[in-house]
Amino acid sequence: MDGKSFYIYTFGCQMNAYDAERIARFLRGRGWSAAPSAEAADLVVVNTCSVRAKAEQKAWSLLGRLEPLKRGRPERLLAVGGCVAEQEGGRILERAPHVDLVFGPRAVERLPELVEKRLRERKPLVAVGTDEESPPEAEALPGEGPAGVSRYVTIMQGCDNFCAYCVVPHVRGRERSRPPDRILAEIQAYVAEGAREVVLLGQNVNSYGAKEGWGPFPRLLAAVNEIEGLRRIRFTTSHPKDLTDELATAFGRLEKLCPHIHLPVQSGSDRVLAAMNRRYSRRHYLDKVARLRDSLPGIAVTTDLIVGFPGETEEDFEATLRLLAEVRFDGVFAFMYSDRPNVAAAGLAPKVPPPEKRRRLQVLLRMQEEITAAIHRALVGTRQEVLVEGPGRPLRSLEGKEGVSRWTGRTPGNKIVHFETGGPRGKIPRPGDVVVVRITQAHAHSLSGLLDES
Repeated sequence: MDGKSFYIYTFGCQMNAYDAERIARFLRGRGWSAAPSAEAADLVVVNTCSVRAKAEQKAWSLLGRLEPLKRGRPERLLAVGGCVAEQEGGRILERAPHVDLVFGPRAVERLPELVEKRLRERKPLVAVGTDEESPPEAEALPGEGPAGVSRYVTIMQGCDNFCAYCVVPHVRGRERSRPPDRILAEIQAYVAEGAREVVLLGQNVNSYGAKEGWGPFPRLLAAVNEIEGLRRIRFTTSHPKDLTDELATAFGRLEKLCPHIHLPVQSGSDRVLAAMNRRYSRRHYLDKVARLRDSLPGIAVTTDLIVGFPGETEEDFEATLRLLAEVRFDGVFAFMYSDRPNVAAAGLAPKVPPPEKRRRLQVLLRMQEEITAAIHRALVGTRQEVLVEGPGRPLRSLEGKEGVSRWTGRTPGNKIVHFETGGPRGKIPRPGDVVVVRITQAHAHSLSGLLDES
């Protein structure tokens, strides 16, 4: 396959972004190279997401736009991967006959072989996984992956929780954890390539290794904390029902573990939480947040929320707003409920009308914007440790100022910071550096500041 090139479109979550890296590494290992665009590629991969209807619609829309590209050069291969591929299987070929290959998340490591088979046999292929398949073991390939200050590392795949609204167990299978030695080896390889931060990924990292006897999760965090050259550890996602005291205290114990947790609550109503099969109550969730803040005062807490779940009343929605006011999350990812294939909530009634879902979403987002703005304003005047990710977008106000440059990075609490250097004799940071920045301005989704060179 020497001389062949590929291009990858990716939708959805961090796990999909990680899978895209794996796809690229496996293809490079077979002699493929990355193309600058789909038009220039011999293989186009569409890595899809089906967690919400909107994400799935975006994938179908892209496949439609790629049809002329395929028609203009029929020998170009078009592959569809990710959760929509697992969900729809061969139906994709019926709806989009210009597709050559459909592969699920559990077939990522076999993609180069599948491509070669498609070229030999000259007919469309469908490869979707089963729960009986062994866990994927994505090995790091030093020097072959994209360089980056922060890298994703999947520690487990699948989910056993079967929340009523969630398609993940149906498309990514049951929960399977990766061996800790392979995870540590992958992180060490990334650090050797220049990574200074890792984000450990799983649908529910709190249950890491429970089936295999490799847990608990804090034990893995402690081992990652010992890796020389690594500066920061993050993880996502945590299910509240499995957040233990041991994990809460790890935030005050492990110096590389960032003071930020993403803890999806989904609703502030006990009635809705029960219908969602979340298996915790509002009080239980608040107790977990209090335990985290006792362990590490000032820890940043972000969350996911769904509005318009079937049967959600105005009273239920008001309970969610009260939860926002009580917890004061640093940030919220909020979405309108949409029916997904095979999930229990698809059969629930009554459905909340779309205009009402949109109204509730806007009310919630406006309230959260005020909370986030207040949290950001409180940081103005403080000095924050920032991991430099790279150059920031140039500002017209900096034109002609000798030696002044703009950079971007994140605080330990996961706040995005855009900052400027101080002048011709000022320090010029590099990606991967940890610098101190004096915060001068607060914005809706980020902070601005000046490099502290004192």
